[in-house]
Amino acid sequence: MTTAAKTKPSLHTVLTPQLLDLYDLKDSIVVIIDVFRATSTMATALYNGASKIIPVDTPELCIEVGKQTGGVTAGERDGKIIPGLSYGNSPSEYPRDFIENKILVITTTNGTKLLHLALKQGAKDIITGSFPNLSKVVEYLKEQNAPVILGCSGWKNRFNIEDVLFAGAVIEEIKDNFDIHCDSSFMANQLYNQQKNDLSTYIKTVTHWHRLAAYGLEEDMLYCISKDTAPSLPIFKDGALINRG
Repeated sequence: MTTAAKTKPSLHTVLTPQLLDLYDLKDSIVVIIDVFRATSTMATALYNGASKIIPVDTPELCIEVGKQTGGVTAGERDGKIIPGLSYGNSPSEYPRDFIENKILVITTTNGTKLLHLALKQGAKDIITGSFPNLSKVVEYLKEQNAPVILGCSGWKNRFNIEDVLFAGAVIEEIKDNFDIHCDSSFMANQLYNQQKNDLSTYIKTVTHWHRLAAYGLEEDMLYCISKDTAPSLPIFKDGALINRG
């Protein structure tokens, strides 16, 4: 008698926040992806010792929670620090000698909004991912053996390439562990494989690069596509992102 093959969990890629409500999240791990720059910054701050990150979806709440917790308030809209907040959304703003043992309260144009959408839709677990913590994301998803939603934050609900590239990089590492019947996942993986050997050149062709380059953020963006420079695993627990390690 042969033993039936173990069923693999499903994996889907959601290309913009506007499509999230098409998916059932209640049994899934949702990976929030905002490569330029929210989830790169989150991985970096936690890797450098932040005690936790509280992601909020409005500047007003960011200010309020910052006062309540004594946390560092941070946030940008369209690449500029929001008036009333202390810091921006650049990974370079959160070195260990600044952020260690501090709470970071952050709001961003795209990533924190998608995280709150996933919460409202009842996601089982939420983690955040970008190239600086790629291997940690991959390890966790393999270990959990649960359905996965790779959630691309996009830009103001529009599709963008850098988030899809990261989804494709994750898929490349875990596709043998999942049952994938999802055209957006196939597309993400194919795009990543086409460009993976020269990401630093290809990324300069995408619209968000040009948008943020106008603010002088080229070094930030090159960091954000660098693999495993901040190997932490931000996981959402009790209202905040903490480093699972």
